[in-house]
Amino acid sequence: EVQLVESGGGLVQAGGSLRLSCEFSRWSFGDYAIGWFRQAPGKGREGVSSVSPSDTSTWYAESVKGRFTISSDNAKNTVYLQMNSLKPEDTAVYYCAAAVYSSSWSWVPSREYEYDYWGQGTQVTVSS
Repeated sequence: EVQLVESGGGLVQAGGSLRLSCEFSRWSFGDYAIGWFRQAPGKGREGVSSVSPSDTSTWYAESVKGRFTISSDNAKNTVYLQMNSLKPEDTAVYYCAAAVYSSSWSWVPSREYEYDYWGQGTQVTVSS
């Protein structure tokens, strides 16, 4: 069982920055990849970024490449999503999720169905 709690959302003007945090706790042995997803009003949930347990692999959606950076602090069981140059179209509820991961993989999960545990979400609103 993995529990995840997101924080750091809020209201920001276009061009501004926010840093989201995902604090996770794990109650069973194993490695997990952590991913960030978002869901805008009236749209489906889409992948934003993900990171492997040892930070060796990362993935970014094309729409956020060069603007968002994912990082992790394993000592704090926390994954961060630094979001810069925010645009109104980044407005969404942002979720973090955990997926069972194998250290033998050279890739990191990026699709919703690959993730087993989800946080409750945090709202990000970017005004124009």
